[in-house]
Amino acid sequence: MEIYVVKPGDTVDSIALNLGADTEQMIYDNQLVYPYELAVGQALFIAGDRRNATRSIFVSGYAYPFISPWVLEQTLPFLSELPVFSYGFSAEGELLPPAYGDDTWMITQALNFGVRPILTLTPFGADGNFNNRLIHSVVNNEEYKANLIQNLLEVMAEKGYQGIDIDFEYILAEDRDAFTAFVQDVAEIMRENGYHTSVALAPKTSSDQKGLLYEGKDYRALGETADHVLLMTYEWGYTYGPPMAVAPLNQVRRVVEYALTQIPADKIDLGIPNYGYDWPLPYVRGTTKAATINNVQAVRIAVANGAEIRFDDVAESPYFTYSDNGTEHEVWFEDVRSLLAKFELIREYGLRGCGYWQIMQWFRANWLLLRDQFFILK
Repeated sequence: MEIYVVKPGDTVDSIALNLGADTEQMIYDNQLVYPYELAVGQALFIAGDRRNATRSIFVSGYAYPFISPWVLEQTLPFLSELPVFSYGFSAEGELLPPAYGDDTWMITQALNFGVRPILTLTPFGADGNFNNRLIHSVVNNEEYKANLIQNLLEVMAEKGYQGIDIDFEYILAEDRDAFTAFVQDVAEIMRENGYHTSVALAPKTSSDQKGLLYEGKDYRALGETADHVLLMTYEWGYTYGPPMAVAPLNQVRRVVEYALTQIPADKIDLGIPNYGYDWPLPYVRGTTKAATINNVQAVRIAVANGAEIRFDDVAESPYFTYSDNGTEHEVWFEDVRSLLAKFELIREYGLRGCGYWQIMQWFRANWLLLRDQFFILK
């Protein structure tokens, strides 16, 4: 396997000739579109004769029920688990099905590929938004808690789910211990019934970190209680924030290093974003809104606008700028270089695996690189 960075004057034919690579394979692996124009600075995955896999990891990828059946079928061979996003609940613990479509077909497909379907539970109310009042109601009321757990067990048995992922965000600081107790109750009952439990964790760098995302989650206690955790190491660059890398490696590393002081490495999955953002400039806080784009789309935008893709050596992420109808834009996304850096972090710290947010868009080079680097546990 090789990663090649496009230089001025390169073509797919000249690159293939110089590297002894198969042109058609390179086009296919990198999802290049006829007439196969390239952007200077674009990173290409070049398949080799041998895999570099040195260890096995677990791989998960969140998906909504409206995912393209073709994309899901292409992705499942690379997954250990498929967390379906997502079930919500009422203040009294009544379970609410996914708002975006029926999940039954996804469960069937996952099982056909030997992938564990996972029920993702979020504090979504009827409006489909995160609601910490729902969390407060359920985790502090034994009757509501018991009702929610019983509803979960019934749905999981009926539909064929094999585990639960608890993705609660914006937990009030006052509910931290009650949330931990809720996870402990869920995990114990799930184990008794043959299921496993995971928890998604906001990317903390210290135990006393302030902020609504962080204060309600006790890394050490949740790590002891859950079977494994997912570090949500993404969204530094986000829709309403200033232009920057979605998952800058220097920041991701800080989260991992803190997490390892609280949770064993073999319980930790690294969160990986499968998307990027396109910001119109100048950035104005409270006004500017970035457009979410996929990684293949980002490169096509660069090609269409003659933009050179650069690589930030600190964030270890690609970015570029371009002009469209008089408006300047800044784009940050993921490519095989930034992904390889994250895979190397998993290997360096001996983490359990990784989890993608999310797999709705197909990025073939990512999955080929992942398979080149690791054996995927089923």
